[in-house]
Formats: sequence, structure tokens, C-alpha cells
Amino acid sequence: MRSLASDTTAADTIPMKLILYLGLLAAVLILLIQSWNTANPALEEARIKAQVEAASLAILSIQDGYARNTAESHSPEGTMCTLKFTLPDSVRYISFGVDPDPDCNGQLGDSEWIPENNTIIYQYKNGVKKRLFLEGKTVNFIKGEIDSQGNWMLSGSQKSTQIPITHEKMGVVIEYPVSGDFPFELVMQNGVRYTMSHF
Repeated sequence: MRSLASDTTAADTIPMKLILYLGLLAAVLILLIQSWNTANPALEEARIKAQVEAASLAILSIQDGYARNTAESHSPEGTMCTLKFTLPDSVRYISFGVDPDPDCNGQLGDSEWIPENNTIIYQYKNGVKKRLFLEGKTVNFIKGEIDSQGNWMLSGSQKSTQIPITHEKMGVVIEYPVSGDFPFELVMQNGVRYTMSHF
């Protein structure tokens, strides 16, 4: 009877099996990495779209609410909503009611912004733009700013509430990084309702 210590018939096949198993493991890992790289952009787009759709619902939910009259200094606060974003680094900006880069060259200040009411636009750093249209009544987005008394007012309306708002004043843009809480308030000036940013 042969002892186990002296039986070396299978000893030379162990390194070969080890190499084979490691090769199979490496092949599986490579396939997993490739499938993740293929699926990751689709998952990222789905996460972005979900956040933008949630923002659109929040904005639409306040449109039938109370609009603060900006001409009255003691008017109560208008109906508000807060949009929450944690968009990835691949997003250059998100805009509300305006296209700030009609040339698609990545420069937001080199051409005139084009008003697009009822539209949320987000652009990737590679230039691709996506639009989400808000159904229903017109939503006029406008940037807000704090006046000398600490009240949020429509941008450009500090001198007089009788001056009509021009197209250049319309729209709100959040540039990269698009992350954090962004409040909007429903206000009214000269009988027109605006969805005004508080940032």
C-alpha cells in the first residue's frame, strides 16, 4: 500500500488546474466590467431623468397655488417648492424656461438665450441636450434676487414694478455642479404669474 506522502501522480496537474481556473476567473471579471461599462450610461441617464421628472412635478404642483404680489411689500409668501438635484459630473447645466446655449458650443454667455416656456433643458458636457416639456398652462420662469430690504424680487424689477419683464430676464439656469436644494416661489407682477428662483 502506497502512502499519501509518496503519491505524486497528481502533483503536476495542480499548477495546470490553477492556471485554468485563474484564466476563467479573469475572463468572467472582464465580461462583468464590459457589461457594467455598457449599462452605466443607461443607468445614469435613468437617474437624471427621474430627478428632472420629479422637479417638473414639483413645479407643476405649485402653479395653482397662491402667487405673492411683488408690488406689495407685506404680501405673504407665495406657494413654494424645493427641487432637489444630485446630477452627475457629466451634466453641464439644467435650465428652466430658457435655452442658454442655442449654439451647443458649451458657452452660456456668447449668444442670446432663447426663451422656452414650459421647458426644462439639461445638457451633458458632450453637447447632448435633453428637453422635458411641462404640460398645462404657461409657466414663466424667472431668476429672483434679494432687494435692499431682504425680500426676494424678480430679477431686473428693483427699480420699478411697472417695468415689463423682457425676454432677457426670463429663465433660470443652474450650472455645473447641479447638486443641492433649489427653491422656487410663485409670484405675480402686473397680473402675470412667475415661478421665481430663490438662489
